[in-house]
Amino acid sequence: MTAYGFAHLRSRRNHSDIIEYLERIQATLDPFAGRFVIHGPPAEVLEGSWPGSMVLIEFPSLADARAWYDSPAYQAILRLRTDHIEGDVLLIEGVGPDYDPTERARALRAEGG
Repeated sequence: MTAYGFAHLRSRRNHSDIIEYLERIQATLDPFAGRFVIHGPPAEVLEGSWPGSMVLIEFPSLADARAWYDSPAYQAILRLRTDHIEGDVLLIEGVGPDYDPTERARALRAEGG
């Protein structure tokens, strides 16, 4: 099942470390078939508020996403970002092509929701 690395980056400072991080990150993704889907353009906020920007990276599986994040190559550059940008990062599995939200609704009803 396809999985994603998602980052909500709230505060950004232009710093030489960030530029180096950007120059090096793709090489850390390649062994795990990771690819950028979204990379920081301003979002059109329709409801609520969204301070900052977002990054979405796609992986073939959650195992690939975890292996990338834990890899020595990525860990070697991680501080280049975290020292200068505040944000939240998570890994999440996607849904398949046959996903039906009504099935989820049924399950929630069965749970008493």
